Amino acid sequence: MLNPACQTGQHPHAERARDLYETPPVTVEALLRVETLPHRIWEPAAGRGAIVKILRKHGHDVTASDIVAYDGFRLDLTADIFTLSKAPTGVRALVTNPPYQCATAFAEHALDLVPQVFLLLRLAFLESVGRTRILEASGLRAVHVFRSRLPMMHRDGWDGPRASSALPFAWFCWSRGYGGPTTVSRI
Repeated sequence: MLNPACQTGQHPHAERARDLYETPPVTVEALLRVETLPHRIWEPAAGRGAIVKILRKHGHDVTASDIVAYDGFRLDLTADIFTLSKAPTGVRALVTNPPYQCATAFAEHALDLVPQVFLLLRLAFLESVGRTRILEASGLRAVHVFRSRLPMMHRDGWDGPRASSALPFAWFCWSRGYGGPTTVSRI
């Protein structure tokens, strides 16, 4: 059931199951235009491979993992990122659209595992006082805000009407050890 009070089309966490919302290809293409990603990348919330497929198409060696394997896409590793104490061998960056209900913890743990983290998040991620450490003292180097609204990311299994998104999104880019100011750009 939609929560009419928030006007964002948000669904209760119980309805979201594993919080799988497939990432539109345009988001990854935009990231690749503004960031130079290392060759070896990890996608730890791969779902059915939306991000992985675009990165591989552009020549990246991507390790795909998720907490559960979904039909139609082969994972390299089935694991919950929060149970891992190290990244797959040779990985220098993590690129993902994390489950929003644990995005802050996801960012913090990812930075413990790899030197570069690129997360697709709602722009409102910038607003929380509770995220001060991850936003101001953990190497947030850049925030690339989408000029146009992204196509709606419907939850896995959604068979209702398709709508355009009313939410602004951005790529949040951390580099471990970075201490300079965060730059904001429009993509």
